[in-house]
Amino acid sequence: MSERTASPRSTSPRSTDRGVDARDGHVTMQTDLVRSSFARGALAFLRIVVGWIFLWAFFDKLFGLGYSTPGERAWINGGSPTFGFLDNAGGVFGGIFQSMAGAAPFFDWIFMAGLLGIGMAMITGAGVKIAAIAGTALVFMMYLASFPFGQEGQSNPITTSHWLEAAAMITVAATRAGDTLGLGKWWSRIVGDSWLR
Repeated sequence: MSERTASPRSTSPRSTDRGVDARDGHVTMQTDLVRSSFARGALAFLRIVVGWIFLWAFFDKLFGLGYSTPGERAWINGGSPTFGFLDNAGGVFGGIFQSMAGAAPFFDWIFMAGLLGIGMAMITGAGVKIAAIAGTALVFMMYLASFPFGQEGQSNPITTSHWLEAAAMITVAATRAGDTLGLGKWWSRIVGDSWLR
């Protein structure tokens, strides 16, 4: 194929890796990456489930719904969503997180905003990339606070469910899973393929 007859996208494979072809303004959509409609649906399901995990944690800690947070320890009743976790951190890094427990009110706001923002972005499909970045950072910090290596009673000395949550968020962001059963296509018209996508 000569240079004159080559399609603009085929001559610039590296530009599509970044999501936007500078010459034609193309934004990578999920259908460009995932051909199977079943796979797109499965990825949307994964995105919504991950979003619900974060959103449920937000509501449970806010209102004390009686699952992981009893009503008397609800945030709206003066409880701290982070103090107990930080104060009881264990493993190699436990001391670092325990020392942060004194600043729990500051971390409460960051933590709760993170849970709400990550949950809403994952469920709606708008802002999935930034939610995946923030969510991966959040579960990484939670992983370090309960680092399993060398602790008794752990079923795996390295990996925990935090790894699975991070892998799920990275996967749905990388595959533009917000486009299916979500607002991802609409949101991409506003932010393109930036980190806000």
